[in-house]
Amino acid sequence: MDLSGKVAIVTGSGRGLGLAYATALAAAGAAVVVNDIDADVAEAAAAEIVAAGGQAVAVAAAVGSSETAQQLVDTAVTSFGRLDVLVANAGVLRDKVLWKMTDEDFDLVTQVHLKGTFTCARAAVVRMKEQGEGGRLILIGSPAGQYGNFGQTNYAAAKAGIVTFAKVWAMELSRDKITANAVVPVAATAMTATVPFLKPYVDALEAGEPMPEFARRELAFGTPDDVAGLVVFLASDASAGVNGQAIGIGGDRLSLYSHPDQIVKEYASGGWSADAIAEAWDDKFAPSQQSVGEKLPTPPSA
Repeated sequence: MDLSGKVAIVTGSGRGLGLAYATALAAAGAAVVVNDIDADVAEAAAAEIVAAGGQAVAVAAAVGSSETAQQLVDTAVTSFGRLDVLVANAGVLRDKVLWKMTDEDFDLVTQVHLKGTFTCARAAVVRMKEQGEGGRLILIGSPAGQYGNFGQTNYAAAKAGIVTFAKVWAMELSRDKITANAVVPVAATAMTATVPFLKPYVDALEAGEPMPEFARRELAFGTPDDVAGLVVFLASDASAGVNGQAIGIGGDRLSLYSHPDQIVKEYASGGWSADAIAEAWDDKFAPSQQSVGEKLPTPPSA
């Protein structure tokens, strides 16, 4: 996959998945704007890419504000002359159950994930439209946004919103040949190490042990590098026909998520009273009620 001549911004790319995305894009030939809130981390990531023969510059800034979004776009244009790809990856966690979650917990997570994706995409699209040569918005979602997850009101809501951004922007930008897709990754990172079910696999990987087949296939759980290929594909000309999709990847698994749809339909002449709904629910609707949370398979040793 050759991305020579393309310029990408990857937010939150100093570590983990973001660094894997930035590194893979640079290895494929793209020039990359690396971003992290920590200046030392951002500079080190950019230096690592350059040392490997790639092109990269660093921007140390917190994603969320319009000012940061414009700074990232301006840096791409000043440093490399154009902008073709935005990977909106920056994120933060503040997990608590609903009744213990503070306004600050909610606001910070939605500011970085949801508003940060919006402001960065808006600034990027303005530039892409000016160039008139199309572009790629690659928005990073999460299984929590697809299924919900205990203790993640703020994060799950933001990630669900990000997938909806991709659907809306796919419609709004298609005539400009700008695509918008959501990537739903699963990988061993500092974030997933906080998930008790996944922590043993993260610990094993850090200890140099191979990831078991159960994790790579049944859990779709692997390394950040396992996810990066999808980002490179979506940044390329080969993905021109992919738009408005939510695509899962992790370990050995690549998957395509469905869009929500009505699964049961019943009709009542004149409309539905509360009593009529109660009478029909158990027979017509209850058997098709949807589960909440991701249903993970049981490990072979359990």
